[in-house]
Amino acid sequence: MPNQNIHFNISERKILLRVFDILCILGVLYLVGNIFDFDYFIITKASWTWVLVLVLYISIFGTVFELYDLQKSSKLERVSANIVLTVSITVLFYFLTPFYTPFLPDNRLQILYFYFAILFALFAWRMLYLAFIVSPRFYKKVLLVGEISNMEAIVHAFNVADPNYKIVGFVNCEMERDDGVKFLGIKEYSPYEIDGVVKKENISEIVVASYNSETITPSIYRILISLLETGFPIREYTQVYEDMTYRVPVQFVGKDFYKYFPFSRSNQNKLYLFFHRFFDIVISLIGTVFTIALVPFILLGNLIANRGPLLYTQVRVGKNGETFKIIKFRTMIENAEPSGAVWAKKDDQRITLFGKFLRNTRLDELPQFFNILKGDMSLIGPRPERPYFVKELSQLLPFYETRHIVKPGATGWAQVNTRYGSSVDDSLLKLQYDLYYIKHRSFFLDVNILIKTITTMIFFRGQ
Repeated sequence: MPNQNIHFNISERKILLRVFDILCILGVLYLVGNIFDFDYFIITKASWTWVLVLVLYISIFGTVFELYDLQKSSKLERVSANIVLTVSITVLFYFLTPFYTPFLPDNRLQILYFYFAILFALFAWRMLYLAFIVSPRFYKKVLLVGEISNMEAIVHAFNVADPNYKIVGFVNCEMERDDGVKFLGIKEYSPYEIDGVVKKENISEIVVASYNSETITPSIYRILISLLETGFPIREYTQVYEDMTYRVPVQFVGKDFYKYFPFSRSNQNKLYLFFHRFFDIVISLIGTVFTIALVPFILLGNLIANRGPLLYTQVRVGKNGETFKIIKFRTMIENAEPSGAVWAKKDDQRITLFGKFLRNTRLDELPQFFNILKGDMSLIGPRPERPYFVKELSQLLPFYETRHIVKPGATGWAQVNTRYGSSVDDSLLKLQYDLYYIKHRSFFLDVNILIKTITTMIFFRGQ
């Protein structure tokens, strides 16, 4: 087996970012405490709770403000504002936490020491991360073996998902070959060059991207088997796609679909479902109180900028295909669909000025806490769609009806990872995320979705 370059997978880089964020912050605070006249935050055995609370806040707010988004972390100009936000909110909460953090110092200058020490630590580490980890020496070099028809879409998805995942070439495994394919600057190799390319380019793994395994020729099959027997990693592309993009590539799944849908056992786990419903009720009760408190302000904005009914209801498809009426704050003009159902779109002229604010902040979704209390919806799940579009999309997209095996949600994996769907292509992307949620449904994924929902609201990404 050829020597391989050192590389870090997505999960490894995220762990690396988190661990060194904390280590650098504690290290810089320790140095500042010893070099300067700074005694507000001293790391000792007696002050372990101070460290624990600080680490907790950095982890939580770093997640909320997307410090561990690999796309943003790969460019300093994109992550800089998030670092400042994370440090500012962390320090504010740290100062306001009683009992478990140090008393505010008499010398207020120490507050600035504390703030700028954390800020410097994060910026210094992230610059080192960009200089060394996000660099060609740690790229994961990959060779694709598959059919031409799927190649470009797969290459694009991998490039978007991970900047460190570099596809250096591909091999067309179809027996009836077209002329050489040229796209994205990726070189095509013949099947007989596989061994040589693996050694010459220091390939880390081969990804077999074949929609129909019968297209793989016997010669390619023998080469791949011989490589596998030496311990060289060879992976199936839908598995790699799912691991990297966190969505199920339904458009590439063929007749052997049952291989790709071992749905999460949480969908049938009585204990998980009990706590899922319990938290639905608790959070929706809290949300209902919060909604009632906001109604006077939303009503005022509606009177000034919407000029019409405050609420509207609409029939949606729920679990097992049963329909129910969803409740929302109205964001569009009255009689927005005189000719029947139409796709919503970006910069939709039917959305009022105040309605746009409600959508961007997700405040228009607040009345759905009543739907959650009734049991029509859950807090987390695939977004419920209108019957007209469900009928249309079910005919166009494979496995679309599979979304309805769980309750729809006010927020979900698709909602926090994509923008508002305005076409069949957008619906396909959302379906991929929805099926990933159903396939990997768990307590930790639910928590991840809730945190990302908060991020969406903070950065006004609702639509």
